[in-house]
Amino acid sequence: MANAWKRDKNQKLLSPKTLISLLVLSIIFLSSFFFFSSSSLQYSNPNLSIHTSFSIPPFDCFKCPQSKPIIANVVENLQYPFIYSLADLGNLPEKPHKNIVRLLKGKPFRKPDISATIQEVLEKLRSNGKNGLVVDVGANIGMASFAAAAMGFKVVAFEPVFENLQRICDGIWFNRVADLVTVFEAAASDRNGDITVHKLVGRLDNSAISEVGARLAFKSNKEIAIQVKSIPLDKLIPPSQPVLLIKIDVQGWEYHVLKGAKKLLSRKPAEAPYLIYEEDERLLKASNTSSKEIRDFLNTLGYNKCSQHGTDAHCTKE
Repeated sequence: MANAWKRDKNQKLLSPKTLISLLVLSIIFLSSFFFFSSSSLQYSNPNLSIHTSFSIPPFDCFKCPQSKPIIANVVENLQYPFIYSLADLGNLPEKPHKNIVRLLKGKPFRKPDISATIQEVLEKLRSNGKNGLVVDVGANIGMASFAAAAMGFKVVAFEPVFENLQRICDGIWFNRVADLVTVFEAAASDRNGDITVHKLVGRLDNSAISEVGARLAFKSNKEIAIQVKSIPLDKLIPPSQPVLLIKIDVQGWEYHVLKGAKKLLSRKPAEAPYLIYEEDERLLKASNTSSKEIRDFLNTLGYNKCSQHGTDAHCTKE
């Protein structure tokens, strides 16, 4: 899930003069997209009643320094579109991010695979009469969180990287979903306390708890180690809280997140959340775990139906 888009072929380099027009074009695009929210975006769900009272305070976007520059756009080809802000701008001005190139050509941002997956799964669950909280672990810049919020679902997101939190705050404002998305500046794990996260030089928007995993995932030999809060999902989400779906993308730390959610995952089949997690064997090995260890653990909790979707595993109880 770290590489959410396919590369555009034959990408041309842009001149500095062309890039100067970027911010102006961004403002034009955003101002026009704000007005379609009443007809295209669906931010309310009258059938959803969720009480969210958490044991630690959420991240305060109003006190967060504004990210800059802000380059944001709407996502293409989703039933429930949303806007998000780029954290990775590419190498400006010679080789900008492919979505910047699309923006300058008057195109929406390319659809992230995880956004489409989240909406497809949630639509199916909702059609079966199910509702509940969506938990996004390793939220990055919010592509899964906003995909769910655009459908009217309440979301609890976990993201330890400050640069990503800034972009999530951008998206909360752009999409008008402050009443739906709650974000925590923390890494979900199997213990309370602090944990070391490795951010990559040149890609400060991405991180991994395993130093080796960070280098494998983002192809860099230089990293910055930072201390962040860690908390188990079982400590944050009360037993009375309905949870519909959990998505986990934490660059090899998935097993620890799942262990910290043992009570949540032990709910009876009718109440157990649909589970989507990244199952990349290289990254798991870097964190001293394996896909087999995860599958065995989930099987003890009753998750006896798992299917592979690229590097993601989808698991349910029957």
